[in-house]
Amino acid sequence: MPRKTFTLHSSLLFDPKKKAFIPNVSIEINRATGAIIKVYTRPSSSSSEPVLTLLPGDIDLRGSNKLVMPGFVDSHTHIFLHAYTERGATEQMRDESPVERTVRATHHARAALLAGYTTYRDLGTESLGSADASLRDCINRNLTPGPRMFVATEALASSGSYEIRRENPYLTVPRASDTADGVDGVRAAVRRRVGAGADLIKFYADYRRKAMRFPRPQGLAFPPAPRALNPAVPGYAQDEMDAIVREADLADVPVAAHAGETRAAAMAARAGVTTVEHVFEDTHGELEDMLTAMVANKVIWVPTLATAAQTPYFAAAKARVKRAHEAGVRLAAGGDTGTFNHGLNAREMELLIEAGIPVADVLEACTVGGWEACGGDRCGFRFGWFEAGNRADIIALDADLRLDRKALRKVGFVMKDGRVWKQDGRAVEDVDRIPQWPDSDNDDEEEEEEEEWTDLSGAEPRMAMSVPLPVLRESKSAF
Repeated sequence: MPRKTFTLHSSLLFDPKKKAFIPNVSIEINRATGAIIKVYTRPSSSSSEPVLTLLPGDIDLRGSNKLVMPGFVDSHTHIFLHAYTERGATEQMRDESPVERTVRATHHARAALLAGYTTYRDLGTESLGSADASLRDCINRNLTPGPRMFVATEALASSGSYEIRRENPYLTVPRASDTADGVDGVRAAVRRRVGAGADLIKFYADYRRKAMRFPRPQGLAFPPAPRALNPAVPGYAQDEMDAIVREADLADVPVAAHAGETRAAAMAARAGVTTVEHVFEDTHGELEDMLTAMVANKVIWVPTLATAAQTPYFAAAKARVKRAHEAGVRLAAGGDTGTFNHGLNAREMELLIEAGIPVADVLEACTVGGWEACGGDRCGFRFGWFEAGNRADIIALDADLRLDRKALRKVGFVMKDGRVWKQDGRAVEDVDRIPQWPDSDNDDEEEEEEEEWTDLSGAEPRMAMSVPLPVLRESKSAF
């Protein structure tokens, strides 16, 4: 009989709450609930205390090349997208089948988990409706491995903003957002998203919505000034943004605002959103207004530098993030993952460090900061730091980030909810999802025991062609 608890031992652990690297920490975990029971510091090896004894089931992550920390949180992902260098966003949304996109998403989820990401904040399915809620539920039901997911389903957008553009009006394309206008319209849209299973609300505070003034890819004989081509302009007025946040508050869910420009970002911050995403441009010189509004309303910025790196705005974007950090703006790490491939998520943290954010602050932004971006206690779980009652989401790097700038890529151990998914740099086989024949204590029994099929819920057998996760249950025949 396995022990009800086990203990994980570390030589060096990063505590995000203290922003400190602490030696000789052990974590006791409840095997059944996947929660942390106790966190304690062991006596140093130089003391007279007895040498550490490992019990069956304990995990030893001690060693000079191990850094233990909470599982990473990616605060801006799109699980149904893959790298734009492989295929553009419009083609993915318009041309790839829902089956292909779903199969890809299951691989994305596994890749992210093995890269140390135990939580994903997914901000829109990009033309797949509420499929992210279904994938979240499949992961929660242990049908496929992946991070804990908090999903937005479809983003809210004003008419004519976030949609698949085409010059042919007779071409039918999938919708890219939940279109809503006016105070009453956006309130109804928030209610639709909550009813569809959203954990949070995302809306487009601005967008490049003038694409059809000078449609691409045709060249223009006499092009206008670059600013007139297709700038990011607000998609909602202040009262509409205010209404989105108020309605989300009624449902007790957080709000994320997409903003390409500082102007719309400042409006969203004044509305009281939980997070603002991106903000690559400051055309009108309103950066300081945005930062002031963010600090005043305790708004988190998710700058998605990994995506900015693919644009001409990268250098300026890094400088603005550093300025925001100096001004006291709360940061969370999220790369807009999906625009580049899942599993490479750590690029965002590397770029935050490159931008001048201290290592400890970056590690805090991808753990506690991520939990706060997911809504904090609103999300129903506690993760991102080590404390009794929190989820046992624990990873180990095979290098110290303070000494090795590529250490975030060297994840050798991954645990989510007290379950090990990667150990010694290799994935742990997920055998409990594979149907198994029962062990037989006596193969020579004259009377064969009847084998009865059931599903994992323990329900009585039913005549059905599709029984989820079939397993065999031994039972004595009554006849």
